[in-house]
Amino acid sequence: MGDDVRMTTEQRENTPEEAGRRHRFRRNPALNMGYRIGVGVVGGLVLVAGIVMIPYPGPGWLVVFAGLAILSTEFEWAGRVLKFAKRYYDAWVEWLKRQNVLVKALVLAATGLVVAVTCWLLGAFALVGGWFGLDWAWLESPIFGSRG
Repeated sequence: MGDDVRMTTEQRENTPEEAGRRHRFRRNPALNMGYRIGVGVVGGLVLVAGIVMIPYPGPGWLVVFAGLAILSTEFEWAGRVLKFAKRYYDAWVEWLKRQNVLVKALVLAATGLVVAVTCWLLGAFALVGGWFGLDWAWLESPIFGSRG
């Protein structure tokens, strides 16, 4: 991925497999704009989904990197952001590995708190509580309000 990110769009198009496909779109300004908009929309949606998934268990950062990789096929700034994000993500993981158990537990607790608060804000606790007949007011989402 390292050298690929540094390539400009024009350099990437000059590779044999890209020259044929992408050249057809480049010749027609309307197709070129439509293609770039499509890549921007798809890459942007994947990126936003990844950002939303970061604090939750699962592939949040992988999806963020995938969204940036999609965007970087057409936008040079996305390649620079991808490289930057990967470098800082790797630095964060290395820093966290060097920490003692207390710091790791605090990071885990903070992540758990973010997940719990967003689940409460979205009404997940009230929904699950309703399945068990628990109609406690504090389970209700302050955003979505009362169920009844």
